[in-house]
Amino acid sequence: MAELIREAPARALAVYAHPDDPEVSCGGVLASWARAGAEVHVVVATRGDKGSQDPDVDGEALAEQRAAEATTAAEVLGLAGLELLAHPDGALAGVPSLVAELVGLVRRHRPEVVVGVDPTAVFFGDGYVNHVDHRCIGWATLDAVAPAASSPLYFPERGPAHQVHTVLLSGTLEPDVWVDVESALDVKVAAMFCHRSQLASDAERWLGAFVRQRAAEEGRRAGVRYAEGFRRLWLVR
Repeated sequence: MAELIREAPARALAVYAHPDDPEVSCGGVLASWARAGAEVHVVVATRGDKGSQDPDVDGEALAEQRAAEATTAAEVLGLAGLELLAHPDGALAGVPSLVAELVGLVRRHRPEVVVGVDPTAVFFGDGYVNHVDHRCIGWATLDAVAPAASSPLYFPERGPAHQVHTVLLSGTLEPDVWVDVESALDVKVAAMFCHRSQLASDAERWLGAFVRQRAAEEGRRAGVRYAEGFRRLWLVR
Protein backbone atom coordinates (compact mmCIF):
# COMPACT_ATOMS: atom_id res chain seq x y z
CA MET A 1 0.00 0.00 0.00
CA ALA A 2 1.28 3.47 -0.85
CA GLU A 3 2.65 5.40 2.12
CA LEU A 4 2.00 9.11 2.60
CA ILE A 5 4.30 11.34 4.61
CA ARG A 6 1.78 13.39 6.55
CA GLU A 7 3.97 15.37 8.97
CA ALA A 8 6.14 18.28 7.92
CA PRO A 9 9.65 18.26 9.41
CA ALA A 10 10.77 21.10 11.65
CA ARG A 11 13.72 21.79 9.31
CA ALA A 12 14.39 20.63 5.75
CA LEU A 13 17.15 21.23 3.23
CA ALA A 14 16.65 20.65 -0.52
CA VAL A 15 19.75 20.33 -2.72
CA TYR A 16 19.52 20.63 -6.51
CA ALA A 17 21.72 21.42 -9.50
CA HIS A 18 20.04 24.18 -11.53
CA PRO A 19 18.00 27.25 -10.54
CA ASP A 20 14.61 25.81 -11.55
CA ASP A 21 15.20 22.23 -10.41
CA PRO A 22 13.70 22.55 -6.89
CA GLU A 23 10.41 23.93 -8.21
CA VAL A 24 10.13 21.31 -10.94
CA SER A 25 11.16 18.39 -8.73
CA CYS A 26 9.48 19.08 -5.41
CA GLY A 27 8.01 22.59 -5.38
CA GLY A 28 4.71 21.33 -4.02
CA VAL A 29 6.36 19.63 -1.06
CA LEU A 30 8.60 22.59 -0.24
CA ALA A 31 5.67 25.01 -0.35
CA SER A 32 3.45 22.65 1.65
CA TRP A 33 6.05 22.21 4.37
CA ALA A 34 6.78 25.94 4.53
CA ARG A 35 3.05 26.63 4.92
CA ALA A 36 2.95 24.09 7.75
CA GLY A 37 5.65 26.03 9.63
CA ALA A 38 8.78 24.14 8.59
CA GLU A 39 12.07 25.98 8.15
CA VAL A 40 12.87 25.10 4.55
CA HIS A 41 16.17 26.00 2.89
CA VAL A 42 17.19 25.31 -0.71
CA VAL A 43 20.67 24.92 -2.19
CA VAL A 44 21.24 25.43 -5.93
CA ALA A 45 24.69 24.30 -7.05
CA THR A 46 25.09 25.90 -10.48
CA ARG A 47 24.69 29.33 -12.04
CA GLY A 48 22.37 28.23 -14.83
CA ASP A 49 24.72 29.97 -17.27
CA LYS A 50 24.24 27.38 -20.04
CA GLY A 51 20.48 26.99 -19.71
CA SER A 52 19.49 28.22 -23.16
CA GLN A 53 19.17 26.87 -26.69
CA ASP A 54 20.03 30.30 -28.14
CA PRO A 55 23.72 30.37 -29.17
CA ASP A 56 23.73 34.17 -28.98
CA VAL A 57 22.69 34.39 -25.33
CA ASP A 58 25.31 35.93 -23.04
CA GLY A 59 26.08 33.39 -20.33
CA GLU A 60 26.88 35.97 -17.67
CA ALA A 61 23.65 37.85 -18.26
CA LEU A 62 21.71 34.59 -18.23
CA ALA A 63 23.27 33.57 -14.92
CA GLU A 64 22.28 36.89 -13.37
CA GLN A 65 18.75 36.53 -14.67
CA ARG A 66 18.45 32.99 -13.36
CA ALA A 67 19.71 33.98 -9.91
CA ALA A 68 17.01 36.65 -9.78
CA GLU A 69 14.39 34.15 -10.96
CA ALA A 70 15.45 31.66 -8.28
CA THR A 71 15.24 34.35 -5.60
CA THR A 72 11.73 35.31 -6.68
CA ALA A 73 10.64 31.67 -6.82
CA ALA A 74 12.00 31.09 -3.30
CA GLU A 75 9.85 33.95 -2.05
CA VAL A 76 6.79 32.47 -3.76
CA LEU A 77 7.43 29.07 -2.16
CA GLY A 78 7.88 30.68 1.26
CA LEU A 79 11.40 29.40 1.81
CA ALA A 80 13.44 30.38 4.84
CA GLY A 81 16.55 30.69 2.69
CA LEU A 82 18.20 30.11 -0.68
CA GLU A 83 21.89 29.31 -1.19
CA LEU A 84 23.36 29.78 -4.67
CA LEU A 85 26.74 28.04 -4.93
CA ALA A 86 27.32 29.50 -8.42
CA HIS A 87 29.35 26.72 -10.01
CA PRO A 88 29.32 26.66 -13.84
CA ASP A 89 26.70 24.50 -15.54
CA GLY A 90 27.98 21.11 -16.60
CA ALA A 91 31.03 21.26 -14.34
CA LEU A 92 29.89 19.77 -11.04
CA ALA A 93 31.83 16.58 -11.69
CA GLY A 94 35.02 18.64 -11.52
CA VAL A 95 34.30 20.55 -8.28
CA PRO A 96 36.48 18.90 -5.60
CA SER A 97 34.98 21.01 -2.81
CA LEU A 98 31.34 20.16 -3.57
CA VAL A 99 30.84 17.56 -0.83
CA ALA A 100 32.58 19.80 1.71
CA GLU A 101 30.35 22.74 0.73
CA LEU A 102 27.24 20.62 1.22
CA VAL A 103 28.52 19.28 4.54
CA GLY A 104 28.93 22.85 5.73
CA LEU A 105 25.38 23.73 4.71
CA VAL A 106 23.92 20.63 6.37
CA ARG A 107 25.79 21.43 9.56
CA ARG A 108 24.71 25.07 9.45
CA HIS A 109 21.00 24.44 8.82
CA ARG A 110 20.79 21.12 10.74
CA PRO A 111 17.82 19.65 8.85
CA GLU A 112 15.89 16.58 9.88
CA VAL A 113 15.14 15.85 6.23
CA VAL A 114 17.30 16.39 3.15
CA VAL A 115 15.58 16.36 -0.24
CA GLY A 116 17.64 15.75 -3.35
CA VAL A 117 18.08 13.95 -6.65
CA ASP A 118 18.14 10.19 -7.10
CA PRO A 119 21.49 9.80 -8.90
CA THR A 120 20.78 6.19 -9.82
CA ALA A 121 17.98 7.32 -12.16
CA VAL A 122 19.96 7.72 -15.38
CA PHE A 123 17.68 6.67 -18.25
CA PHE A 124 14.03 7.71 -18.42
CA GLY A 125 12.54 5.49 -21.09
CA ASP A 126 14.43 5.57 -24.38
CA GLY A 127 14.37 9.32 -24.92
CA TYR A 128 16.02 11.07 -21.97
CA VAL A 129 19.35 10.78 -20.17
CA ASN A 130 19.43 12.44 -16.76
CA HIS A 131 21.64 15.55 -16.84
CA VAL A 132 25.18 15.01 -15.57
CA ASP A 133 24.76 17.85 -13.05
CA HIS A 134 21.69 16.12 -11.61
CA ARG A 135 23.62 12.90 -11.17
CA CYS A 136 26.64 14.68 -9.68
CA ILE A 137 24.66 16.73 -7.15
CA GLY A 138 22.70 13.62 -6.21
CA TRP A 139 25.82 11.62 -5.37
CA ALA A 140 27.45 14.61 -3.65
CA THR A 141 24.36 15.10 -1.47
CA LEU A 142 24.36 11.44 -0.45
CA ASP A 143 28.09 11.56 0.28
CA ALA A 144 27.58 14.71 2.35
CA VAL A 145 24.90 13.21 4.60
CA ALA A 146 26.05 9.59 4.70
CA PRO A 147 28.36 9.77 6.52
CA ALA A 148 30.33 13.02 6.28
CA ALA A 149 28.01 15.59 7.94
CA SER A 150 27.41 13.33 10.93
CA SER A 151 31.07 12.39 11.40
CA PRO A 152 33.10 15.06 13.22
CA LEU A 153 36.42 14.05 11.67
CA TYR A 154 35.13 14.76 8.15
CA PHE A 155 35.66 18.43 7.29
CA PRO A 156 35.94 19.63 10.92
CA GLU A 157 36.39 23.18 9.65
CA ARG A 158 32.80 23.08 8.34
CA GLY A 159 31.19 23.12 11.78
CA PRO A 160 29.91 20.67 14.39
CA ALA A 161 28.59 17.33 13.18
CA HIS A 162 24.90 16.88 12.43
CA GLN A 163 22.92 13.70 11.77
CA VAL A 164 20.23 13.92 9.07
CA HIS A 165 17.35 11.55 9.85
CA THR A 166 15.81 11.03 6.42
CA VAL A 167 16.69 11.58 2.77
CA LEU A 168 13.96 11.92 0.13
CA LEU A 169 15.08 11.45 -3.47
CA SER A 170 13.03 12.98 -6.28
CA GLY A 171 13.17 12.10 -9.95
CA THR A 172 13.38 8.47 -8.95
CA LEU A 173 12.36 5.37 -10.83
CA GLU A 174 11.54 3.73 -7.50
CA PRO A 175 9.24 6.00 -5.45
CA ASP A 176 8.06 4.43 -2.22
CA VAL A 177 6.60 7.43 -0.33
CA TRP A 178 4.48 10.37 -1.39
CA VAL A 179 3.45 13.78 -0.05
CA ASP A 180 -0.02 15.20 -0.66
CA VAL A 181 0.54 18.56 -2.40
CA GLU A 182 -3.01 19.53 -3.30
CA SER A 183 -3.00 22.58 -1.03
CA ALA A 184 0.27 23.88 -2.50
CA LEU A 185 0.05 22.93 -6.16
CA ASP A 186 -0.95 26.42 -7.31
CA VAL A 187 2.08 27.78 -5.42
CA LYS A 188 4.34 25.29 -7.24
CA VAL A 189 2.96 26.43 -10.60
CA ALA A 190 3.43 30.09 -9.67
CA ALA A 191 7.03 29.41 -8.61
CA MET A 192 7.75 27.61 -11.88
CA PHE A 193 6.46 30.63 -13.80
CA CYS A 194 9.12 32.73 -12.06
CA HIS A 195 11.74 30.98 -14.23
CA ARG A 196 10.79 32.86 -17.38
CA SER A 197 14.15 32.28 -19.02
CA GLN A 198 13.37 28.56 -19.12
CA LEU A 199 9.82 28.75 -20.44
CA ALA A 200 8.55 28.57 -23.98
CA SER A 201 6.57 31.54 -25.23
CA ASP A 202 3.32 29.54 -25.04
CA ALA A 203 3.89 28.23 -21.49
CA GLU A 204 0.88 30.14 -20.15
CA ARG A 205 -1.28 27.88 -22.30
CA TRP A 206 -0.03 24.48 -21.15
CA LEU A 207 2.38 24.52 -18.17
CA GLY A 208 -0.18 24.64 -15.37
CA ALA A 209 -2.19 21.79 -16.86
CA PHE A 210 0.97 19.73 -17.38
CA VAL A 211 2.07 20.17 -13.75
CA ARG A 212 -1.38 19.19 -12.51
CA GLN A 213 -1.45 16.15 -14.78
CA ARG A 214 1.89 14.89 -13.45
CA ALA A 215 0.84 15.53 -9.85
CA ALA A 216 -2.45 13.71 -10.51
CA GLU A 217 -0.55 10.69 -11.84
CA GLU A 218 1.48 10.52 -8.63
CA GLY A 219 -1.66 11.20 -6.63
CA ARG A 220 -3.34 8.11 -8.07
CA ARG A 221 -0.39 6.03 -6.90
CA ALA A 222 -0.72 7.51 -3.42
CA GLY A 223 -4.51 7.53 -3.14
CA VAL A 224 -4.87 11.32 -3.07
CA ARG A 225 -5.75 13.93 -5.68
CA TYR A 226 -2.26 15.43 -6.17
CA ALA A 227 1.10 14.18 -4.88
CA GLU A 228 4.85 14.23 -5.35
CA GLY A 229 6.72 10.95 -4.98
CA PHE A 230 10.16 10.10 -3.55
CA ARG A 231 12.49 7.27 -2.73
CA ARG A 232 13.08 7.39 1.04
CA LEU A 233 16.32 6.53 2.80
CA TRP A 234 16.35 6.18 6.57
CA LEU A 235 19.65 7.33 8.11
CA VAL A 236 18.17 7.18 11.62
CA ARG A 237 15.12 5.14 12.54
